Amino acid sequence: MTAEPDGPEDRLRRFATIWSRAVFPVTSTSLTRPEVEEQLLPLARRLSDALLARSYQAAEGKAVGAALVAAHCTDPEALSRSLECVDAYLVLYCGGDGNREALRTRSARLQHGIAAGFAQALRDRTLAEQEAISHAALNARSVVAEALHASEARFRAVFEGAAIGIGIADLEGNILQVNGALLRMFGGSEQSLRGRRVSDWTHPDDAPQVWRLYEELVRGEREHYHVEKAFYRPDGTALWTNLTVSLLRDADGRPQYQLALMEDTTERRLLNLRLRYEATHDALTGLPNRTLFFERLEKALSAGEGQRFGLCYLDLDGFKTINDSLGHAAGDRLLVEVADRLQSCATAPGEMVARLGGDEFVALTTGPDTEHEVDELVGRIMNALVTPVSIDGRELTVRGSIGVVEGPAGERGPAEVLRSADITMYRAKSAGGNRFELADPEADLRAITRHGLTTALPAALDRNEFFIEYQPLVHLGDGSVRGAEALVRWLHPQHGVLGPDRFIPLAEHTGLIVPLGRWVLDQSVRQARQWQERHAGAGPLRINVNLSPCQLTHPGLVSDTVDILERAGLEPDALCLEVTESALIGADDDLLKPLRRLAEMGVDIALDDFGTGYSNLANLRRLPVSVLKLDRSFTQGMQQFPADPVDLKIVEGIVALAHSLDLAVTVEGVETGAQAEQLRILGCDTAQGWYYARPGPPERLHELALVDATG
Repeated sequence: MTAEPDGPEDRLRRFATIWSRAVFPVTSTSLTRPEVEEQLLPLARRLSDALLARSYQAAEGKAVGAALVAAHCTDPEALSRSLECVDAYLVLYCGGDGNREALRTRSARLQHGIAAGFAQALRDRTLAEQEAISHAALNARSVVAEALHASEARFRAVFEGAAIGIGIADLEGNILQVNGALLRMFGGSEQSLRGRRVSDWTHPDDAPQVWRLYEELVRGEREHYHVEKAFYRPDGTALWTNLTVSLLRDADGRPQYQLALMEDTTERRLLNLRLRYEATHDALTGLPNRTLFFERLEKALSAGEGQRFGLCYLDLDGFKTINDSLGHAAGDRLLVEVADRLQSCATAPGEMVARLGGDEFVALTTGPDTEHEVDELVGRIMNALVTPVSIDGRELTVRGSIGVVEGPAGERGPAEVLRSADITMYRAKSAGGNRFELADPEADLRAITRHGLTTALPAALDRNEFFIEYQPLVHLGDGSVRGAEALVRWLHPQHGVLGPDRFIPLAEHTGLIVPLGRWVLDQSVRQARQWQERHAGAGPLRINVNLSPCQLTHPGLVSDTVDILERAGLEPDALCLEVTESALIGADDDLLKPLRRLAEMGVDIALDDFGTGYSNLANLRRLPVSVLKLDRSFTQGMQQFPADPVDLKIVEGIVALAHSLDLAVTVEGVETGAQAEQLRILGCDTAQGWYYARPGPPERLHELALVDATG
């Protein structure tokens, strides 16, 4: 029999065991190692729960850090070992089947929280200790007259035995006494420290208010102050401290001495700097990440008057193909090489390069003359990508599309600027890639509008914001109305009435064209049935409905059409489905099969926009079409007299070909009487256009048909 796999509790216990073995040697406690493990087990469980939680809870990491201090794991080495243990084993033993990349990111944030909680708890503990020492010092000096020797002994015990550095100076800044902890912090002798003055301990990183607070204290205007301050050690290295300075008064309340309490925070600061670096830099390339880039961009955009910015948004062309064909390891090496090249392009003051994620990079330049600088920057980037990258013996050509945004600071926010750069980059990619484009506010607005329309489409159908207008189809022989083409419109709440050219491509892209097309077909068939009932004696009126390529491939096309016709009570021969020529170029039998079934039922199939798809005319014989709709580009030359003889010959030839194949010919875009007469002479069957009527409500077609029927 095989052993059953460890459960979550077993893996959690294993993680706690490893953790206790790491920190036990540096923990000041009388507990045994197994007892320390029992203390760490609930902390491990909190980390595991926080790792797998739906959303990140910053307080959990801080609570674990504080609990370490409470468990006497106060040595900085205990924190360092704990962070290393969490980094190496938390995801391994507690991550379950989750996304490893996301879990490691969550683990890194938990480590930051642990460090922050540890630092805060240690600081609170130190401040409490400092307060006790301060009180002890004050008490010792206040009872000097009563018990000088006993008081001095107690003060000396506290002074020398404290774990934090203590120094006493007079009001002129002369250092009088220092304890052993302070000597160990600075690494010098007592004589070397006692011979210095407080004013000698300035540091370039001192906050502006540090010495102002000091002057107020020695003048007796404040009792104490607390700051973070750096010092130079004798060997030139930096010592960072939490510094508390208190004023000691004599029995009459006059200022007499100053007491300084110092906690060494150098290692904690270095740890925070390391965690800050990891949180703001990309792990793969070492470049600043999205977080740091947004900080820099926000700072650049909030600069004073006269300052400008330039932003280059780069996306590699064809990077997915490299990942799919050569593997993600090769893709990562390519990204590292690209990052190195981009970094070499942004070396001037005010320039930076960052990786936003995936194969997307940004370069930022700031200053008063970025109009010129951003041109040079984008040129350097394009040149840097020219040389192929060698990976595993392969020479990979690197291409990129870049969107460039430049302008004055203070007018736009970071999100708006980055959105404009992103839109511009995609314009460059749509234009063929391996190029850059400059941001265009009008193009941005169109793209934003397209996005807004795309997101509003699904709800628009539910809210009945679509309606249909009908354009009459007129017989060229006798001028009678034979039917109409259904043209869908969108009554948008903000943009008003939108034509199909504004939203049909978006509907096709999102897949909404299938339910929208079904709705148009249903409404149009119902309308055709109403027309037949209202003027039965005037002959049947047919309805033409457009089909998109997406609808052609939808498996429910035939069944939906049959169901709609049967529910409306309309015969199939009263319906004509229009399919663009481009949708049928190279169509195989699977695509043509549903059209053939509909044609066999009696539904007419019209080949729309004929002449624009450069198809082989011989293919007409195998297509299940009964009508050719001639594109308006062939008949525009007939609007004036005399007509273009070349257009006449082309149309005459197409009509002859269509009639020889038993196909009717419909002409679009008829706008003049001369044009209509010429098309009639050439033998075209039906026509539509503004010469007869613009698209309108269904009542308009009823009126036209009624006029035609009466006379």
